[in-house]
Amino acid sequence: MSDDASISDLSFEAALKRLEAIVQRLESGDASLDESITLYAEGDRLRAQCEARLQAAQARIEKITLGPDGAPRGVQPFDAG
Repeated sequence: MSDDASISDLSFEAALKRLEAIVQRLESGDASLDESITLYAEGDRLRAQCEARLQAAQARIEKITLGPDGAPRGVQPFDAG
C-alpha cells in the first residue's frame, strides 16, 4: 500500500494500525534493505496523514465555557484563551 491516494483514503485508525505494522516489521530486522526503505517511506506518509487528521480534529474540538455560577454557558474553539 504505497500509493498516496490510498493512504489518504484510510481512516485514522486504519492508518495508525498500518503504521504500527510497519514499525514492527522494521524493528524485527527481517526486512531487506530495499524493503526497509520502501516501508520507511510508506510509514513517513502514514505518519504525516495521521498528524494531519489529528490537527484537523483538534481544530474542530470545542471546550465548554462556564458562567460565574459554574453552569455551562457556551462553547469556544479549543485553542482560544
